[in-house]
This record gives sequence, C-alpha cells and structure tokens, in this order.
Amino acid sequence: MKRTARTLTLLLAIAGLAGGCENMTTPQKGAVTGAALGSGIGMVAGGSFGQVVGAGLIGGAVGYIGGSAISR
Repeated sequence: MKRTARTLTLLLAIAGLAGGCENMTTPQKGAVTGAALGSGIGMVAGGSFGQVVGAGLIGGAVGYIGGSAISR
C-alpha cells in the first residue's frame, strides 16, 4: 500500500511538472519530463541518493535529445 501511494504521488508530480511547461521549447519539455521520470524510477527502485541523481541526469539528457528530434 505504501508503494502505491508513493508511485501515485510521483506520477502526480510528473504531471504537474509537465503541465507547467507553457513557455518552453519541445527539447526543454523533454528534458524536464525525462529528468522527473529518471529520478522517479530511481526512487521507486530504491536506489541511493547518488543513483537517483544519476538517473535524473541521464533521463534529462535523453529527454532533451528526444525533444530535439521531435521538434525537427
């Protein structure tokens, strides 16, 4: 039950971050969403702080590259 509440909170936070991207370019939106997803996956997987930050950085980079590809 605890894990379900944590996952739901994480999904709501991601939706809030993605919804607040009004004046951002597509690559920037991808970077924010990717960083949130990477960090969230790291937290849910039970990683240490360093692993969670690393997952967020990798997710942000992948999101930016994906957003750049979409916007072209």
